Amino acid sequence: MRIEQQNEGSVAIVYDADRMLQVDSHCFEPWYWEAQSALVGQASGRGTTWFVQRGEEQWALRHYRRGGLIGKFNTDHYLWTGLERTRAWREWHLTKALYQRGLPVPAPVAARVCRHGLVYSADLITLRIAGATPLSQHLQTAALAGGEWERLGALLRRFHEVGLDHADLNAHNILLDESGNFWLIDFDRGRLRTPGPWQQRNLQRLQRSLKKLQGLSIGLCWSEVDWAGLLEGYAAGESGRTGR
Repeated sequence: MRIEQQNEGSVAIVYDADRMLQVDSHCFEPWYWEAQSALVGQASGRGTTWFVQRGEEQWALRHYRRGGLIGKFNTDHYLWTGLERTRAWREWHLTKALYQRGLPVPAPVAARVCRHGLVYSADLITLRIAGATPLSQHLQTAALAGGEWERLGALLRRFHEVGLDHADLNAHNILLDESGNFWLIDFDRGRLRTPGPWQQRNLQRLQRSLKKLQGLSIGLCWSEVDWAGLLEGYAAGESGRTGR
């Protein structure tokens, strides 16, 4: 990775110059890629994630949007407290740190922060993991193969050992690719920290996510036996395949 930073007035951009040779604010606008016939899909969640074809790679472009009650009145503005404290800047650099340590996360491509007086808006571009499906979607139609829950638990242990406190560890933010490798995504509000009770809170959040899916979906291919397997793999801390 060759990390470059570009500041123009109220706009700051950080990017991997090995992947993005030239960058400007237009690169964070879906219409820019649509004009080049490079938009190849989208996914909906709190907001829309746009998928961009760049050579043999696909990128995922996401605009930061607020959720909850405040999101009904303020869709995408956040209080400005300094560039390095903005959500996009922190997520991009956290993802970079994890990626450079060889963990299975999408490569960070670029981030943009636009200041508007006392507030800012932001965007993030990461590499799209080819052929990957969210664990939540996979379990709708198929169970994980034998030993896969243990391997997932071991992988989560690896993330915890480097200090990752994932702010929203759930079944939607764990991906499974076509080769059977697990990936973690969405590190918004995540951080690196010393070991502590947050590790168990991460696991409990994932368990609640799976139980919620089970309540919403008849026939979800998950059970408490599977969860016990994940905890067994986590406790053993055995190395699993990284997906990279």
